[in-house]
Amino acid sequence: MQILKKKRHKKIVFTNGCFDLLHAGHVALLERSRRLGDLLVVGLNSDSSVRRIKGSKRPLVNEQARAKVLAGLTSVDYVTLFPEDTPLETIRMLRPDVLVKGGDYDLSEIVGRAAVKKVVRVPLVKNLSTTKLIQKILAAYGGKNKSSA
Repeated sequence: MQILKKKRHKKIVFTNGCFDLLHAGHVALLERSRRLGDLLVVGLNSDSSVRRIKGSKRPLVNEQARAKVLAGLTSVDYVTLFPEDTPLETIRMLRPDVLVKGGDYDLSEIVGRAAVKKVVRVPLVKNLSTTKLIQKILAAYGGKNKSSA
């Protein structure tokens, strides 16, 4: 990626996450991120990484399916999987110009902030989260027979 940036003078933006059950809040983050540069690279936590971070019942969607959905979005140029709990090694290798995270992260919590020129925190879309979606699904279908779902 560094060669791409130097040869083509592209401003690279990087963001990352689990993106399990992609929702409108994720899409808003990715669209906003893309507008900050010429290329958007999304670091995607691998399945093993998600399990360590979110617990043994996650992810709900496997890494290949999550990567395919992300890659299908017009705002996303590249998707890369990382097996670590944080994308620090990916950020160090990629050396993006801009690092984007959701507004729920304090600047001091943003992994890789020292390795980039600029960090941007994007406000979250209210009342949207994968956890809330899971809770809503369980409330609606949790007690029902599997054949009726």
